[in-house]
Order: sequence, then C-alpha cells, then structure tokens
Amino acid sequence: MDGLVEFKTEDGVRVVVEGVEDEDGARLVSRGDGPARAARTFEDSLDGVRAAAASALRVFRDGSLRPDSVELEFGVKLSAEAGAVIAKGSAEGHLVVRLSWSPEQSPARPLGPDAAGRS
Repeated sequence: MDGLVEFKTEDGVRVVVEGVEDEDGARLVSRGDGPARAARTFEDSLDGVRAAAASALRVFRDGSLRPDSVELEFGVKLSAEAGAVIAKGSAEGHLVVRLSWSPEQSPARPLGPDAAGRS
C-alpha cells in the first residue's frame, strides 16, 4: 500500500494513517514491509494542533464577544516527520470557527436589571 504511516499511542495502540505527505509534498510509500513508522507518538504529533486550538479558544472566549459556545474545526494532516499539520482547506489554511449565544444572552442585549435601567 502507498502512503501509510504508523503511529503508536501512549498506550501502545497502533494507529495507521493513509495518504499523508512529508514536508516536501512527496507521498510516503511503504516498501511492502508495512507502513512507515512515525518518529513520535500519536499524542505527541497532535500537540501543535492542541496548542493552536487552545490559543484560538482563548481569543474567542476572553474577548469582548463572550459567546455561550465556541466550535473550532481544523483540517489536520499527519506526517511521519512533522506529526500533525493544520491542513489547508482551499487556497488558504483550514479553520472554521462557530460562535453562538443563547437568545437571552446575545452580545447586543446586556443582562441584568441595571443594564436596562430598571431594578
């Protein structure tokens, strides 16, 4: 099979990923003796994506918008050498952000009796 990379989880479970590319864009090809083995664990490979998600959540939660929920969607590619890389979705990087507010707590309508000038 072409383009397979084997990752191990910290628990020792084998995770095989298909269709990954290395940093140069070349497809990895196994030589018939199984998939290429990743240099890092699956969890270690995802550390950069986890840090990017935490940073993005901080930006949207701590800002002036104060949404009730934040949903992030990353496209992720896995590579034997680079680990997890945020993939581009079209011509640009792939990141979808959804913010939502409950009707009672929309940013345009402040809460509380003091906000409306009533007690």
